[in-house]
Amino acid sequence: MGLRIVEEAALTDVGRQRNANEDAYYESSPVFAVADGMGGARAGEVAARIAVEEFDQVADETASPEELLAGIARSANKRIYELAQRDETHAGMGTTFIAAMVSGNEVAVGHVGDSRAYRFRDEELERLTQDHSLVEELRRQGKLTEAQAEAHPQRSIITRALGPEPDVDVDTFSFPARDGDVYMLCSDGLTGMVSEERIAQILRVRSSLRQAAEELVSEANARGGRDNITVVLFKLGGDEERDQDSDTLSGQETSVALGDGAPAADPAHETMAMPAAEANAARAAVAEREAPPPEAPAAEPPPARPARRGKRWLKAAVGVLVVAAVLAGLWIGSRQFWFVGTDNQGAITLFRGLPYELPLGVKLYTEEYQSSVPALSLPKLQRQRILDHQLRGRSDAVDLVRSLEQTHAS
Repeated sequence: MGLRIVEEAALTDVGRQRNANEDAYYESSPVFAVADGMGGARAGEVAARIAVEEFDQVADETASPEELLAGIARSANKRIYELAQRDETHAGMGTTFIAAMVSGNEVAVGHVGDSRAYRFRDEELERLTQDHSLVEELRRQGKLTEAQAEAHPQRSIITRALGPEPDVDVDTFSFPARDGDVYMLCSDGLTGMVSEERIAQILRVRSSLRQAAEELVSEANARGGRDNITVVLFKLGGDEERDQDSDTLSGQETSVALGDGAPAADPAHETMAMPAAEANAARAAVAEREAPPPEAPAAEPPPARPARRGKRWLKAAVGVLVVAAVLAGLWIGSRQFWFVGTDNQGAITLFRGLPYELPLGVKLYTEEYQSSVPALSLPKLQRQRILDHQLRGRSDAVDLVRSLEQTHAS
């Protein structure tokens, strides 16, 4: 007998740094989806809305779950692309697409872009999808480590989306499901702010999926909320499943303290009666222990130790100065370099510095100029070649951006 959805929750939030929410979600059991739109003049909002509305147009009931999700994505891609071609205010718009469908004892997933699907099983979180992003491709090629990919300033640049091109490749998978599984779909507004370890912690101690969704959104906002945040959660159970929290203490041993915390008496360790001779010897030993010790001659006080606090402060100050000098050197040295990337809206942007962030959010680059060219409007190969973060001289970088603007305008 197949599994069923016993609990679900969905939440979206504009975040702390955006004026509009260009995310959208679909929640209609047994199908769930998240779309993260991009494009100027709120065109991303339009693209995301088209993607989720397409689920209401499903007509092919003979298709498998994977075929169904892929067909919905391709149909939405066609609608978004054709609208962008007709209306120049929507040029270059697009959206990510992540969808899940529960069927029997399996969960089918359809995926385009960097919105993600996760499975929470046996108290562990597992990512089910790989981002279609520039940073992820560089990581897979061994050009970036996992740590470098997580801190890369252009980690939001995606290489695949619905809308920019007339056709789109849709990744589809099916995963065997189990009683108690929790699945999560989300936009990168969550995963870009909150680590997977922290997401797992929140899911472990949840009181409900609704509370977990609220906590995840709150955590992303507390860490900066640089993008829109969307989370969809659903839990699977058998027919007899009662909607209880999976993290109960039933079946676990519980230790209980008595009174002021002293352990309960153990009959196996009760005091036994002693013979008289042994009792007298014991009383003598007790009396000897309780007798006051003889007065010892007053000892001379130990020589005073020289104060070390000043030295500790001096070492700390020197350490801070060294770190500051290193950071200043990196910053000054980085100013001679330029590179081309995208801003948070996906537009081709000119940056000065090195494409890296240090711990504590220290950036080695500054945004110097934002063009009017959406990165997704460029052909795929050209986009990958331009956004490889090659370090350039100022004139070379400026000429490249100007040529892209002239081509886009014509």
